[in-house]
Amino acid sequence: MKQFNQLSSQAARITPAEQQVVIVGGAGEIGLDLLNEGLARLGREVLRVRHPAELDGCDLQAVGPVFVFAERQPARTFPHIAELLQRVPQLSLVPVVEYADQEMAAQLLELGCVDYLLAPFSESQLAALLHRHEQAQAAGEGFVSQSRAGRRLLAMAQRVAQTRAPILITGETGTGKELMARYIHRFSADPQAPFVAVNCAAIPEQMLESILFGHERGAFTGAVSAQPGKFEQANGGTLLLDEIGELPLGLQAKLLRVLQEQRVERLGGQREIRLDVRIIAATNRDLQDEVAAGRFRSDLMFRLDVLPLHISPLRERKDDILALAQRFIGQYAPQERHAELLTEPARQALLAHDWPGNVRELENVIQRALVLRAGLFIQPRDLGLAPPAGLVEAVPVAQLPAEGGKAALRASGKWAEYQHVIDTIRRFGGHKTKAAESLGMTPRALRYRLNAMREQGVHLSF
Repeated sequence: MKQFNQLSSQAARITPAEQQVVIVGGAGEIGLDLLNEGLARLGREVLRVRHPAELDGCDLQAVGPVFVFAERQPARTFPHIAELLQRVPQLSLVPVVEYADQEMAAQLLELGCVDYLLAPFSESQLAALLHRHEQAQAAGEGFVSQSRAGRRLLAMAQRVAQTRAPILITGETGTGKELMARYIHRFSADPQAPFVAVNCAAIPEQMLESILFGHERGAFTGAVSAQPGKFEQANGGTLLLDEIGELPLGLQAKLLRVLQEQRVERLGGQREIRLDVRIIAATNRDLQDEVAAGRFRSDLMFRLDVLPLHISPLRERKDDILALAQRFIGQYAPQERHAELLTEPARQALLAHDWPGNVRELENVIQRALVLRAGLFIQPRDLGLAPPAGLVEAVPVAQLPAEGGKAALRASGKWAEYQHVIDTIRRFGGHKTKAAESLGMTPRALRYRLNAMREQGVHLSF
């Protein structure tokens, strides 16, 4: 067995398939010998230290799972694990916990650990854990989750991915719901299995039924040949029903039947087709509110909401902002030393912004800054972000009528109305059609209102 101080010199030669497994724990720990022997039989190279402090100065990016034997006193275990996760947020940290301390294991998952191992354990349990780790590495390519909330979400996604039950992903527009669906698909499915995504809000209602369920030749005017639907195309893989909250009520009943029966019948057809499809639904709406408003079937909501996953908005995952920014810089400027392009003032500007458009807005901001930057480095002015004080700039007192009275009241009421319009658009993640419906106006009327607000000098940023 090698000691960990040999790792630094070998780190440059380690490929992902050859990553060593690290064990942190002293002699006498329950399951330590079993873990050593099990890893050896599974063909893994083991590097062991007695205390997390011995990992200082080591390249933890070059290792596979790090097994940490948790002490019975949380006050001694938690700081060590938190420090390791802070040093290497992407580290796959697996605490080894005795059965009597399962509550501690749950708390360590909340802290950011990706999995845990209950001692004593079988070799098959250990092999399954290592397999999950390998799947997560392959599926997580391009997925950034530096924050504690992001790591908890990935750990939960790995668990729900191991079942074929329907999954409902919720979150604001731009948070990465489709990316999460693809992560679940890659984690759990055969690499050759199909992934099919349908945006229920982007397809006209009269076409959506044919696109989802397929049609036979002559089923309707223009059906000159038979076409399989998205359910058939996704057979053996995953079907993502994006913006499921926009699905018309008439199609909701048919979708419910397909989910219950795991069979689909093409329009104009007489033959039922058996399905083996994982269903992932995604929405930026609160389906319970939609059910209460009569726009969504409660039985379909319960059928879809078996395994819920909620993606927090970017403003609640501040630790992910700079990591995502660096990822986008590397994506759009691969030829440059992207780690050095963001100046410190630009970093602070990114962290201060509220990101109503979430990850999608951040990607657009970075892409624009790379094109419009005045020099080599990205400065705050290149980002084009709104002042952090708010979405609507304050009305200078000098602009309000000096005599007060009704004129001042009308002026203050006008700006309160402007703020309400912007807050509503922001609440719907920048979706102006939904915001207009909530405000009781048409989308066209809302566009006119926003143009008038711009002419009044209102700063708009969604």
